[in-house]
Amino acid sequence: MLIYKIFSDDEWATLQANGDTLGAPIDLADGFVHFSTAEQATETAAKHFAGRDGLMVLALDTDAMGEALKWEVSRGDALFPHLYRALRLDEVIWAKPLPLVDGRHQFPDDMTCG
Repeated sequence: MLIYKIFSDDEWATLQANGDTLGAPIDLADGFVHFSTAEQATETAAKHFAGRDGLMVLALDTDAMGEALKWEVSRGDALFPHLYRALRLDEVIWAKPLPLVDGRHQFPDDMTCG
């Protein structure tokens, strides 16, 4: 199953340069890396990245993360994937720009949940 992470261009560049990351500031504050399913990503972008340009969306395979990936109740009582270790660059299946068009983020057409 694929899950998704929204990063700023700078956060994506840091992951590429270092090979791993503990995530964005919210991830560091919460002690885990936040992800969304394809169905959750639009609301995540609207809630946490409203009006922000210069973003990337990364697709990751849940199988590669093993037991460090936990599904936990969060927004709207839905289960969200949380990673309790550093995210590794080799776990990224693809990374694509997340452009802001007329105030809304335009997700890639091929975003699926598996």
